[in-house]
Amino acid sequence: MTSWVPRLLPRNVRSLAASSENQRVEDGRRHQEAYGYFLPIQTRWQDNDQYGHVNNAVYYSYFDTIINHYLIRYCGLKTGLRTSPTVGFMVTNQCTFHTPVGFPQIPVAALAVEKVGRSSVHYRLALFPPKPAGELPAVEHRDFSDGFFFGHPRLAQFAALACTTGSAVHVFVNPATGKPTGLPEDFRPGLLRLVTQLPNRIKDLEISSSWIMQVGPKTNDKYLYKRHGTQRKGPKIEAEWSDAATSKECLEPPEAGRSKQGGLP
Repeated sequence: MTSWVPRLLPRNVRSLAASSENQRVEDGRRHQEAYGYFLPIQTRWQDNDQYGHVNNAVYYSYFDTIINHYLIRYCGLKTGLRTSPTVGFMVTNQCTFHTPVGFPQIPVAALAVEKVGRSSVHYRLALFPPKPAGELPAVEHRDFSDGFFFGHPRLAQFAALACTTGSAVHVFVNPATGKPTGLPEDFRPGLLRLVTQLPNRIKDLEISSSWIMQVGPKTNDKYLYKRHGTQRKGPKIEAEWSDAATSKECLEPPEAGRSKQGGLP
């Protein structure tokens, strides 16, 4: 349904549209509801660098910790090369940094599963700092040993937006041959429990001074409109659109998808 969009837009607007879409995805990744499992992380003095906050490279160890903690605790992963028929090799990982954390803060790491393949698992990751209340979060020993799942009241002690987001991919291999092997069947229920969709919080995406993209809240169908005039109220854009009957520059979606103002319902 969106294949016509690139052909109708100038190249610079197409680039802005892609940039806005990427930003929408990243914004969704920063919210707690994008994740299913959470594990408090006790920062260490050695984690800080000379700038007084956790060094960028250390975040990868936090994310590696929550992934393997969940696999061991809830999926039955055996970590010994001689005792496990399957071991996970990390083939790619990535971090995006928004705001820093530092010792002695206790942030909470967050984990979701985006895709479960035959031998691979794609993870979505984040780190949420504690709320700036002046005190460390009241976490208990079992929070570090068991973690907790989305909806737990302990999450109220942590910020609503992640300070860091990331992604990673595990490929599980036979330790004797080093070749990919199918995931053990007892892994899958635990992994599928964490398959979580990104929250669709943004309907209106401003992609240039003249164009606005609207994203359907359920289908993610995208409609582009030539802007006639806009008025901002906080983060929301309230716009008046040029009418298709009087302007050929308006890209009109199906009537069923329009509101009285020309936007999505």
